[in-house]
Amino acid sequence: MSDAAHVVGSVGTDAPTAAVPSQPCVMLIFGASGDLTKRLLVPAIYNLACDGLLSENFALLGSAMDQMTSEQFREKMTADIKKFHTRKEFEPAVWDKLVSRFSYIPAGFADLAAFQKLKEEVARLDAQYKVGGNVLFYFATAPRFFGLICDNLHKAGFKDGPGWKRIIVEKPFGTDLKSALALNKDVLANWHENQIYRVDHYLGKETVQNLLAFRFSNGMFEPLWNKNYIDNIQFNVSEAVDVEGRGGYYDSSGVLRDMMQNHMFQMLAYLCMEVPGSFESDAIRNEKAKLLQAVRVYTPEEVQRFVVRGQYGPSVDDKGAVVKPGYRQEKDVNPESKTETYAAARYHIDNWRWEGVPVYLRSGKALWKRGTEIIVEFKKAPQVLFRSTPVRSLNANRLIFHVQPYQGIEIQFHAKTPGPTLQLQPVNMRFNYAEAFKASRYTGYEVMVYSCSHGDATLFSRGDLVEAAWRVAQPLMDSWAATPAEFPNYARGSWGPKSATELIERDGRRWFELVSDEVLKKIALFKDSEPLLLSQVILALKSRMVAPGESIIKKGEIGREMYVLVRGEVEVLDDAGKVIKTLKDGDFFGEIGILMSTPRTANVRAKTSCDLFVLDQADFSRILKDHPHFAASIATVAKERYNVNMQH
Repeated sequence: MSDAAHVVGSVGTDAPTAAVPSQPCVMLIFGASGDLTKRLLVPAIYNLACDGLLSENFALLGSAMDQMTSEQFREKMTADIKKFHTRKEFEPAVWDKLVSRFSYIPAGFADLAAFQKLKEEVARLDAQYKVGGNVLFYFATAPRFFGLICDNLHKAGFKDGPGWKRIIVEKPFGTDLKSALALNKDVLANWHENQIYRVDHYLGKETVQNLLAFRFSNGMFEPLWNKNYIDNIQFNVSEAVDVEGRGGYYDSSGVLRDMMQNHMFQMLAYLCMEVPGSFESDAIRNEKAKLLQAVRVYTPEEVQRFVVRGQYGPSVDDKGAVVKPGYRQEKDVNPESKTETYAAARYHIDNWRWEGVPVYLRSGKALWKRGTEIIVEFKKAPQVLFRSTPVRSLNANRLIFHVQPYQGIEIQFHAKTPGPTLQLQPVNMRFNYAEAFKASRYTGYEVMVYSCSHGDATLFSRGDLVEAAWRVAQPLMDSWAATPAEFPNYARGSWGPKSATELIERDGRRWFELVSDEVLKKIALFKDSEPLLLSQVILALKSRMVAPGESIIKKGEIGREMYVLVRGEVEVLDDAGKVIKTLKDGDFFGEIGILMSTPRTANVRAKTSCDLFVLDQADFSRILKDHPHFAASIATVAKERYNVNMQH
């Protein structure tokens, strides 16, 4: 079995082959006193040790500007691992054995004499742990130091001697196309491309790795993977958190550099690339490069047409007082900043497989939920077959890859409901990693360290991949730098700016908002609902955004929809326009009209910008039929709210 197969997992019908441990090596971490090392790298190495995937011939040498001894470094790592390990239970014996192989030497990145000391220590560890001269250099530093460290490693003679020498560098690899080209030149001045491993921790996530296994090991899907059967593809990376005190970093980055240009383009390449000749790393990376090179590079006019940006504003209470700051009020952020905290784009892949299939990407901070998903939406089946049946419309089938926080794969399709007539209901089948496999939660860096030790570069970016991604992103940055931004343009906790909704609705489509049981249970109406009810409601909900002052319900109209207010405020008005009641997050309205099949009893308009879930009458009636107690709950609320009696 190839190293790549060890990473992705056995895809045959036989029992999986046990993975072999990592290759012997000394791992030299530059920036060993920083957050990345204590939160992700060391917990990842510890996970490998716990799972028997770390070589017995392994040693770790940490280096940074901080002055400390090896003993102090081991004590620091021991305190940190107890906070940041991801195992269900901490295993002291494994850790004690691992940390005994840790050592530390302080060194400035420009101090060549210090690099000589590092070389001597690596030689000592090599002899002690018999690693055969193999050294894995990990640059847990800012990219501006990559070239300097590479140069001093070369001058100190680290390339000499037996064994392999490999370098892992962290993102971001450049801040634009020009800097990426310069950084590639600096890093490759004294090292070869096959020695450089550009890490993207998103590719360490099981669901992302499984994209390849899913596509190429399941014969039922690959024949459908083209413009003939797929209507559109959506990539969504939603973060509920704001910049979390990292305003100084984020204000020079933005969501395009921080998320879209690297993580999302990498996922796009895996999902849409052509079938490689093998699972060898270069075969896969060649196809990824071809795919990214086929993504259309936009003109300034196309950027304005196919891309939107956003920035979150402050959240305020009923009296208008700021509860949480907007982006421009965050610490270390320019009060007139044009940095985007949200972006949405429609991309075109100009090749035979994907011609005419829109690919939508969106990502942002301070949004309504945390979640990363890929939605593959297939073309709808012809409605004509059902014209003599009660079926009035068909939804699209969807294949959904849940990347985080839940990891799994879901298929949504139609099924006939029980009964003598032909009625269809959307249903789903879901594969959940946590339920199917007994495995501890990994940080995403385990597979990176393991693969690099085996020389498997499948999950790492190559120089041409990085440059291709920047060529797609560069026109967006140039256009945004040259045009004014009307910020802020979306509220904290919302679905993002309305312009993002308008972007996809111009194509006759809509963003597919994925709702979890956890999210739905935050709404009082569904707080104590059983899983089956929640599942049916989730599959039936549709999203809608409304602007302040927009009319949602008009008195006297026949009710066809019920609304759940996810975020914002709406006003219930009498005939004179007087506000009877104000509804807020978690409230619902419009239920009386569809419960009683009567005209609307009041006007409802948006007081603020609002995010709504809509449940139409057909789905509502079907759910009530299956769950009569749900109707009773709604009736109770309606009685309390409007003094209305309803018969069921």
